[in-house]
Amino acid sequence: MGYAIGVDVGGTFTDVVLTGTSGAISVAKCLSTHYDPIAGIVSGVTRVLGGRDPAQVTRVVHATTLATNAVLERKGVRVAFVTTQGFRAAIPLGRYARVEEDRYDLRFTPPPPPVAPGDCFEVAERVSARGAVLTPLDPGSVHRVAAAITARGIESAAVCLLHSYANPDHERRVAEILRASIPAVVTSSEVWPEIREYERATTTIMSAYIGPLMASYLSRLRERLAELGIRAPVHVMESSGGVISAELAARRAVATIESGPAAGVLAAAGAGFADAISFDMGGTTAKTCVVRGGRPEITHEFHVGGKGSFGGRRAGTGVPIKTPAIDLAEVGAGGGSVAWLDPAGALRVGPRSAGSSPGPACYGLGGSEPTVTDANLVLGYLSSASIPLSPPLADKALDRLASPLGVARERAAYAVHQIVSAAMASAVHVVTVQRGIDPRGFALVAFGGAGPMHAARIAERFGIATVVVPARCGVASAAGLLSGALSTSRVLTRLDAPDPESLFTSLAEDAAADLGLSLCAAGVRVLRSVDVRFKGQSHDLTVDWSDDRAELEERFFLRYAEVYGITQRGEVELVSYRVRVTTPPDAVTAHPGPARAAGTGTPATRRAYFPECGGYTDVPVHTRDTLAREAAGLPGPAVVEDPESTIVVPPGWTAALTPAQAIHLTRSGTP
Repeated sequence: MGYAIGVDVGGTFTDVVLTGTSGAISVAKCLSTHYDPIAGIVSGVTRVLGGRDPAQVTRVVHATTLATNAVLERKGVRVAFVTTQGFRAAIPLGRYARVEEDRYDLRFTPPPPPVAPGDCFEVAERVSARGAVLTPLDPGSVHRVAAAITARGIESAAVCLLHSYANPDHERRVAEILRASIPAVVTSSEVWPEIREYERATTTIMSAYIGPLMASYLSRLRERLAELGIRAPVHVMESSGGVISAELAARRAVATIESGPAAGVLAAAGAGFADAISFDMGGTTAKTCVVRGGRPEITHEFHVGGKGSFGGRRAGTGVPIKTPAIDLAEVGAGGGSVAWLDPAGALRVGPRSAGSSPGPACYGLGGSEPTVTDANLVLGYLSSASIPLSPPLADKALDRLASPLGVARERAAYAVHQIVSAAMASAVHVVTVQRGIDPRGFALVAFGGAGPMHAARIAERFGIATVVVPARCGVASAAGLLSGALSTSRVLTRLDAPDPESLFTSLAEDAAADLGLSLCAAGVRVLRSVDVRFKGQSHDLTVDWSDDRAELEERFFLRYAEVYGITQRGEVELVSYRVRVTTPPDAVTAHPGPARAAGTGTPATRRAYFPECGGYTDVPVHTRDTLAREAAGLPGPAVVEDPESTIVVPPGWTAALTPAQAIHLTRSGTP
């Protein structure tokens, strides 16, 4: 019997799921080890193996925040930027859109560029937007740049020549010369050959910035797994929800920047609802995404390391990355988010998190500041029986808020619960209402260690009538990794290419080669799309490809009206051509399967705080197996406990167990 392992490393917890042909077999949730993430992975993998033969593991799939953290914390390697003569200043000049808090700041200082001005270099060459060579490459200028980079002690270089998407020959020759003396060289034509020079350059720079870190990390991970007896291939979740080999992830590291959040969206997409809102709340952050027609929304450009809410993705405030990524809104709101009083005495929650060390006060690991987890324990939503939590320490932490506010401890705790729910609701608002989507027709799919505790309250804010809590909701992202298809994308800009068919075929062959596949292999699928814009406009929209030009244009007109809210027709042009090559995962890993029963016996009761009931009241506490006995459903207020998460059923909601072991919460009086 073969096994597959999914590993999701979060800011607070590392989740590991082991599956076999019979479905989910073993899970582990342990504190993340920020000093060495691999230590937490090894601990979790050892626990899920539980004496099983490690040689029987056939696949390991990993979602990691390594790339994201390296960019946010500016801990990547030093990079040299090499570009066409006359364009060295493009990166130092950059592009920045001020957010509200610094819009009128007369002493505003823009963020530092991703590459210092002194580390930007030029080579003599020039290619036109149509690929014609205007100025031949001067090899001597490249050798001089290589010598200057080496003299500075820089060991990673990003090469992005003007219009190399149209003709990559010069870029390839520059890389060939640089590689003779520089260990790591990345070219834009290898990473993402698409128009927009600044975005293409920053994408290439970020790949060179984090590539050596990713390569070293994945190499050490394979070594540590081998010490456990696991010699199976290691795959990595990419930002768009596909799964690629560790070797490709090291070469194209920029594709993994949103690796961590992507896996959870796949779990939400597989929850059985064509239209759903993914809601993932862990210990540090909460993430939302819209799934329509069973497919997550995909963006082809996002920002990382910016200012403002929603993960610093605000356009213009961070480093733009032009690779496909699941379109998420992310806020600094999780179980470990710290509650605090600002100078005016107002209660705030987050974005700072207690993380895994020292963690919330109730963990008893040295933390003393009140967090969302402490508040939920005070409210009676969490139990200290199933996991080692300290109610006295949580009480003491919440008193630090209650005393200055002049309110009872439970009122302060519920205020924390409400504020963090409002922060997470703002992320739902961004991916739905702000984009013209009515969320009332969607199901809210909640998972993560803390998500099911807040999901119903968030759904109430939008009139959402159904909340879905999948089986193994506390480790749903790790389980989602195992449902991810082996997949990768390719893109190439060619303005109204005369032969789109041959262009698509070439891109598909390159993408299949990235995955070590043949296009003729069983189960391999190729999805084609194209970027279209009105002639004379500079921005485009991606639509599914059609050989029928009239049908393709109609798809673009409909998409344009959907995005911009106006109906417009006119002459269009095709800009960039895209393919996504996908093959299903092995049968052993395709479906993690239903969860095992969490326990037996009769439901317990405990006191929990619900303002609709006037404060604390005795509520039933079920597990999934005892909930199965409630044929008519379980009316709130109630609590349902999982080994890795807790589901709060407020008054006005009813919980019912499905045959797939998911729990559906429905609002009373709704169809």
